[in-house]
Amino acid sequence: MFKRLIRYCSICFFLVFCAIKGISQNVQQITLAKRTKACFDFNWQFHKGDIAMKRQVKAGQQGGLTDINVRTIYTKDTVIDYTDPKSATIFYPKDWKEIDLPHDWAVEGTFVDDNSLGSQPAGNGYLPTGIGFYRKEFVIPASDTGRKISIEFDGIFRNSTVWVNGHLLGNHQSGYTPSNYDLTDYLRYGKEGKNVILVRVDASQAEGWWYEGAGIYRHVWLIKTGQLHVGRFGTYVTTPVISTDSAQVHIKTTIKNEYGVAKKVTLVSKIIDKDGVVHATETSTQEIGPFESSEIAQQTVIKAPLLWSPETPHLYKVLTEVREGDHIADTYETTFGVRSIDINRNGVFLNGRLYPIKGTCNHQDFAGIGVALPDKINRYKLMLLKAVGSNAYRCSHNPPTPELLDMCDSLGMLVLDENRLLSSNEAGLKDLSTMLYRDRNHPCVFMWSMENEEPLEGTVTGARILETMVKTAHAIDPSRKVTAAMNHGRNSGGYSDVLDVVGYNYGDKGLAYVKDHEQYPGRVEFCTESTSFVSTRGEYENNWGKGYVSNMEKWQPDWGPFPGEDWADIVKYPYLGGFFVWSGFDYRGEPTPYQWPCVTSHFGFMDICGFPKDGYFAYKAAWDAKPLVHLFPHWNWPGKDGSLVKVQCYTNCEEVELLLNGKSMGRKKAIPFEKLEWPLVYHSGRLEALGYKAGKVVTKDVIETTTSPSAVAFNSDCTILKADGCDVAVIKVSIKDSKGRVVPVADNLVTFSIEGPGKIIGTGNGNPSSHEADKASQRKAFNGYCLVLVQSYKQAGEIRLKAFSKTLKGDELIIKVQ
Repeated sequence: MFKRLIRYCSICFFLVFCAIKGISQNVQQITLAKRTKACFDFNWQFHKGDIAMKRQVKAGQQGGLTDINVRTIYTKDTVIDYTDPKSATIFYPKDWKEIDLPHDWAVEGTFVDDNSLGSQPAGNGYLPTGIGFYRKEFVIPASDTGRKISIEFDGIFRNSTVWVNGHLLGNHQSGYTPSNYDLTDYLRYGKEGKNVILVRVDASQAEGWWYEGAGIYRHVWLIKTGQLHVGRFGTYVTTPVISTDSAQVHIKTTIKNEYGVAKKVTLVSKIIDKDGVVHATETSTQEIGPFESSEIAQQTVIKAPLLWSPETPHLYKVLTEVREGDHIADTYETTFGVRSIDINRNGVFLNGRLYPIKGTCNHQDFAGIGVALPDKINRYKLMLLKAVGSNAYRCSHNPPTPELLDMCDSLGMLVLDENRLLSSNEAGLKDLSTMLYRDRNHPCVFMWSMENEEPLEGTVTGARILETMVKTAHAIDPSRKVTAAMNHGRNSGGYSDVLDVVGYNYGDKGLAYVKDHEQYPGRVEFCTESTSFVSTRGEYENNWGKGYVSNMEKWQPDWGPFPGEDWADIVKYPYLGGFFVWSGFDYRGEPTPYQWPCVTSHFGFMDICGFPKDGYFAYKAAWDAKPLVHLFPHWNWPGKDGSLVKVQCYTNCEEVELLLNGKSMGRKKAIPFEKLEWPLVYHSGRLEALGYKAGKVVTKDVIETTTSPSAVAFNSDCTILKADGCDVAVIKVSIKDSKGRVVPVADNLVTFSIEGPGKIIGTGNGNPSSHEADKASQRKAFNGYCLVLVQSYKQAGEIRLKAFSKTLKGDELIIKVQ
């Protein structure tokens, strides 16, 4: 009896053990299956300057800085010869600094009057670049054993080389396309020890002719999946047939099987809206061989779809589940929109309606931070553009950070997504393909641009290269048309013939786009770039010594139109489809028409801080139906009493009356998209413009002569920040007189102090010739304004920012971090 009991208990114990083991295995499978994409931006170390790295001929033997066994030296006043390969075995903390990403080391430098910097004189804004290293130690838990782990760099400028734990993983040349490395085999898990990643960045060579920065200037992600998973950029969602009743949705999903045996998978695709309501579900089953990938195509329908447009940016998601039996092997999300785009001989049509593109061209930098933009700053820039009435954004002249496209999807902004270089070699096509695969699900992207103003435009060789690129684009994304931003050669070499849409940069010259529309009846045209009006915010005379350009006159008579005038062609010739103004913002480098002392361009209708110039209001008048009058110049002209001063006005009203100190100076009829002008004898006081429609005053603008500066004033775009170490407050700083009016010529030095869980990450003022440090706690005002950027830490609390200026009343701002 006793023996029987013992035997019975043993069997029970064995069954329980098996059950627990099975549950444990299932739990482990579920844990391994969960896809994670973790931000990898924090706690890096940075070394400026090259370090000699001797290439190793056997795997995993690089050691030193690339691994955990590096020799650390703490001795003070140590000098290390980094040209000696032995230096790569030493870590001297004093030569490294703690940083978080995104990071641009070039903007931290000092301006140098050296025209050899960059690809052309003044091209990169007189800031040296060079070589730098990034290093990070991190831990991977034992529970991740058996998972696929990769690292995704959204953007490194440029020529980056990556090592992990002594292993050389690879090199990526482009500064604008993302790079990805599979870390699985090289990592240490759990008790195996810590991990080290080292990234060498060589930014000494340029890719463009503008400021491009230096460093890991976009986000980094650590991605973990199971062995059975959706591939990188592994979904493709299109809506080829749309009506008010329904929308067909085509879904293609690439699944990778990295097991050594075949796997039978079930693919479940659910479409949900922003409220989580499921609109459709599709299920497919397929066997995928060992170490193979398979693309599975599905089709479904959304009933009564909400259409995406800049005015109504409705979004849906495809929730992807990859199942093996009852086990969920992977999950994936794809955001998309239901919308139709057609670009034809009659113009651009969005969801069946003629939709003129009111666009701006933009580089990716900003005041105080160079190209290392926190997400908040990209959003801030987009909101400024939407406020002027813009509905489209051209990524000049490179693929953007992916977060910008996410914002354009959700905020409502069409995008012309642009490839960096005319190239059909292996590297060129890889960069092009990466852009296409990464960005093709974004509803905001309405067309691809293959290149900008390449010398080979209009040549037979250029046409052959371009044709290969166009075929690549059509193969990867047949749903969108392809253009090239051309400033010459449109009618020679067969170059235009290989494009779906011929891009016209400055086609207004001689009305080239109108003549070609008549001469080439099969050609579809679009105005990819226009305007190029140069001006300096708040300046009304050209000044060679200071590098300033007047807002009142054209730099040269044949340079191009005044702001807003070019919109008249779009209204008259709607088949042009709209245009992209060069440019929305000033940017570092290319300081046309001057070089030194200028370090930024003058092309924007906003300066590099986002402060509007007078030309901003020309486009707001053209693109926004709300009545507007904008007077300029300012009315602070000491010593000019009795002298003649031109007064100009941008408006969308029918008539404008000008009053000086209450006396009418005349009423003028407005010509659409052209500015009005009155010659006045200057007397200080009050200048007022009244805008009329149908004989009634509908709006006005007032300019007054101010008194001397009296106070500093803050104006923040927010008073609450997230405690995530990323969020940013954009704080405008103005110099005001005793009556609270901004003094339009003020240049007072403003000093900042900060307390609490935040830091100043940059300052600016829009002065194209300012050589002040961007990474500083002070800034001179330029024509009444400057800017300070404050970023939160990961702790909650209150940030207290104070501003001081000699003889002026200061200001204080409290920002809550939560």
